Amino acid sequence: MAEIQGKADSGGKGGKKRAKKMSTKIDMTPMVDLAFLLLTFFMLTTTFNKPNVLQLTMPVKEKKLDEQIKIKASEAMSIILGKDNKAYYYMGLNTPNDKTVAVPEIKVTNYGPDGIRKVILDRQRQAPAPVILLKPNDDAKYKNMVDILDEMNITNQKKYALVPASKDDISLITASGL
Repeated sequence: MAEIQGKADSGGKGGKKRAKKMSTKIDMTPMVDLAFLLLTFFMLTTTFNKPNVLQLTMPVKEKKLDEQIKIKASEAMSIILGKDNKAYYYMGLNTPNDKTVAVPEIKVTNYGPDGIRKVILDRQRQAPAPVILLKPNDDAKYKNMVDILDEMNITNQKKYALVPASKDDISLITASGL
């Protein structure tokens, strides 16, 4: 508690009487106790945010690589993650060895809502269950990969696969001049 201590004035010469000087001493112990009680209370009653984690389901590794899933060209869409935060995409499959199939027309966009998200939603309207092939290039950044996986989650895309970009896909980009 706070207390006031008074100093007695001896009055020495007997003339004027001066007012007694009072000094104060404040005991800080109760305030410190209260601060620690409040700190302990808020620490124990606070709930911490749990990190949001993207659930990624990986297929079971098969023994034979020859039995890969075949994708119809009418349902396929390929997105190549390139440098400078660019996403290149084309509809169908790039099969340069098959002379009966035309070379796909490649286009470029960004990772914003008016970019790749709009393209994916348009593709979902055209084909009810498209299969999107995500192909990161050697020049792509990790942030681009996270962005495109977020777009798959935002657009509620059920079927997509992460595959390496082939030399044919890279040559398609360089040939287009984009």
